[in-house]
Amino acid sequence: MIDPNQLAALAAVHRRGSFDLAAAALGVTASAISQRVKALEEQTGTLLIRRAQPCTATVAGLRLIRHHDEVSLLEQALHADLPQLGAGPLTLRIAVNADSLATWVLPALAECEGFLFDLVIDDQDVSQDWLRRGEVVAAITSHATAPSGCDSLPLGALRYLATASPAYLARWMPDGPTARALAQAPGLTYSDKDKLQECWLARQIYGTRVAFPTHRLASSHGFVEACLLGLGWAMNPEGLTRPHLDTGRLVELVPGASLDVPLHWQFTRLAAPALAPLTRAIRTHARRSLVSE
Repeated sequence: MIDPNQLAALAAVHRRGSFDLAAAALGVTASAISQRVKALEEQTGTLLIRRAQPCTATVAGLRLIRHHDEVSLLEQALHADLPQLGAGPLTLRIAVNADSLATWVLPALAECEGFLFDLVIDDQDVSQDWLRRGEVVAAITSHATAPSGCDSLPLGALRYLATASPAYLARWMPDGPTARALAQAPGLTYSDKDKLQECWLARQIYGTRVAFPTHRLASSHGFVEACLLGLGWAMNPEGLTRPHLDTGRLVELVPGASLDVPLHWQFTRLAAPALAPLTRAIRTHARRSLVSE
């Protein structure tokens, strides 16, 4: 039998990145966290945490963390059926892409009581990797096929528009978004994982992916503000840019040339009963905000 307090300590060290932060999260001393992790390593006979900056779980450690999450979800489902047992809020760790979080996910989370959310923000093209590793119980991802042991539900597509301010276009693209102009005009990139601008350029201008001068800015709302200020052009969610397009503060580089990114809600089958209220809320708000495929 594995001590649940030891599993909780292991998960907290991995997710907070240090023994001190794990101790603060669980309301115990750092010494207690260290003792619990060490006892679990002795019981399993293997290293579970790499002591570094930050601390991270080994493959064996990740498997135990997934077990911890699954047990917590089963207990949450039990408490839902037997409320007289009493239970505190369950923490759900979910991988979400930044643009979904900025446009439609937060209202869905707000509808679900009894949960605390630990959100991992990552690109929709790689968010599934968090689910595959067992580090989250659910993810919003661009991949249609779910990892083993998980289910996948289509949500619709998040529509992106290539936008910039009129002043920016007058300076950098007076003859329109030609290949020559785009090779010199600064764009915006969220991170090295962000390929939206490259995909749009390949589809609309070049026929193949190309490099372009870019600022790096890891903020969905920051993207829009940067475009309004003339810092660069970018692929922005229609939901964030539509008010500015309607007033003329932003314009499309190529009118009507949108880029739709299909999204899927994926979750472990074991978590499905406990996640049911969240799944319903996610699907409801996706229908309201995303483009039907």
